[in-house]
Amino acid sequence: SEVEKAQKADPGQEDTIFGKIARKEIPSDIVYEDEKCMAFKDVNPQAPVHVVLIPKEKGGLSQLSKAQEGDKAILGHLMYVASLVALKMELAEGWRLVVNDGKHGAQSVFHLHLHILGGRQMGWPPGQFLLP
Repeated sequence: SEVEKAQKADPGQEDTIFGKIARKEIPSDIVYEDEKCMAFKDVNPQAPVHVVLIPKEKGGLSQLSKAQEGDKAILGHLMYVASLVALKMELAEGWRLVVNDGKHGAQSVFHLHLHILGGRQMGWPPGQFLLP
């Protein structure tokens, strides 16, 4: 499970699977790309639409809690691009944006990434889905 992976993940890993995807060393189903970031379909989707959005350059952004003053531009860009991706994926009825941070947040890859989830009614509290 992702929780088990997060418990074993190394927060200090220099290179990650997302770095390899950003460099196109590993194929992915890219739905959006610009000079700063890339969005691709999750290989283990948790909703009918599940896209992962990453900055191309990891820099010091292994996780959101490590963000610094100088990261504000890329963080804002990622939020804006999330809305573009949601529009492109036809999520006009709504969607959820998730950032897992650290072991207890179930972060299994230490390269900042945002999950764009949609295509069905989301439940509340987060983590629950209402069945059709």
